[in-house]
Amino acid sequence: MYHKNIKLFLFASLNVLAIWQFTESEIGNGIFLILLSLIFILLYFKNEFIILAFFKLRKQDFEGAKKWLAYIKNPQAALVRKQQGYFEYLHGLMLSQTNITQAEKHFKKAVELGLSMDTDLAIAKLNLAGVAMTRRRKLEATNLLNEAKKLDKQGLLKDQIKLMKEQMKKI
Repeated sequence: MYHKNIKLFLFASLNVLAIWQFTESEIGNGIFLILLSLIFILLYFKNEFIILAFFKLRKQDFEGAKKWLAYIKNPQAALVRKQQGYFEYLHGLMLSQTNITQAEKHFKKAVELGLSMDTDLAIAKLNLAGVAMTRRRKLEATNLLNEAKKLDKQGLLKDQIKLMKEQMKKI
């Protein structure tokens, strides 16, 4: 994994080289170098290890996802802000199976840093509401469930939200 500044440097260097190739009438080489530089700008905004960890989580392979996330040594320096949010979000998802306290910390940090998709933010708030509900913090859980309901525009979490509201009535 390259540091985010190295990715920007490689992008700029390849574009300068592409312009030089255009001035030398090597149009094909210039186009190829521009397309190659776009890979580095894509990887600047979408970290390759986070993408691979998402693929592992889709297969329910938590150990594989942890392995890919472990390659990111210093998330504050290597990732942009939204990627840091997804880094924390993925850790929260993995820890929600075993350690609720640590999962709550990671989900709060992910919400604070921000997530690109509203559905991901709704899932994080839904998990935080579940943690608040287990700790008997009914007001906080209600607020988080309402926020998750507002963020869930496609209705993917409608059943889970309804189930949690029914469980909250029993508390």
